[in-house]
Amino acid sequence: MLDVRRLQVLRAVVASGSVSAAARQLGYTPSAVSQQLAVLEREAAVQLLERSGRGVRPTEAGRVLSGYAAAIGEQVAEAEAALADLRAGRAGRVVLRYFATAGASLVAPAVARLRRELPGVGVDLRMADPEDPLPQVRDGRVDLALVVRAADAPPVDGIRLVHLRDDAYRAVLPAGHPLAGRRVLDLADLADEPWVGSEWPGPCREAVSAACAAAGFSPRVVVESEDYATAQGFVAAGLGVSLLPETGLGGVHRGVRVRPVRRPRPVRVIWAAVRESAPDTPALRALLAALQATAAATPPPAPR
Repeated sequence: MLDVRRLQVLRAVVASGSVSAAARQLGYTPSAVSQQLAVLEREAAVQLLERSGRGVRPTEAGRVLSGYAAAIGEQVAEAEAALADLRAGRAGRVVLRYFATAGASLVAPAVARLRRELPGVGVDLRMADPEDPLPQVRDGRVDLALVVRAADAPPVDGIRLVHLRDDAYRAVLPAGHPLAGRRVLDLADLADEPWVGSEWPGPCREAVSAACAAAGFSPRVVVESEDYATAQGFVAAGLGVSLLPETGLGGVHRGVRVRPVRRPRPVRVIWAAVRESAPDTPALRALLAALQATAAATPPPAPR
């Protein structure tokens, strides 16, 4: 196999026309250049240079190999420039997976911020619902994923979880409901009400079920809706009450009223998941920082 460094020595000798001139250009001794050329000729199994007056000139094989050396040198320079751009955050690509309600409230403003700070970085965005994205993060197919997990959930091997926000649930009531006139509701106030379900099976539904159990009841679900906008429509029609997370209340239906809930306050915890062994690139670091800043700055919706 031909050595790339020796090819560059050959290129310098062909360009300068002499071993001594190439040695000065490369910062080597003439003896070191001659040794490198001798080894390269043995690797190529063909004569590469011949004497011409006080200098040397390439053979046909030397001209061919010198041409390839020039192309290789340009590619190496391009590769070094590309690596420098990646290290500086001027280029790169981050693969991000998220769930639906995090898209508008967290992901969109965070990606906009990243593009302002690092315009050369591309972001591959895709929703993960209802698939669990953690296996893709662990095996490196995804750089970062937004997930919901309980605060006391066990750690996941190979995954680092970064807290983004506690996403509190709020009571959603029909506009004419007797409880809609209160400013704050105890969760137990909803114990005897028909409920509109709003969650997929998983950690979000578990957060609601655990809070209701702590308040001493199990919700009587009469309508299942795994979409927050549709759940609001069912509530507005008077079919029941519901609990929806703050990030899922970006658009509040005209026919409902939203109220804070306490004793206990149901909360789902949103995390950013990254691979523990993932390289700490400027692009990944900047996107994670943008998500944290967006989560910290996102206010809860104003009650109607």
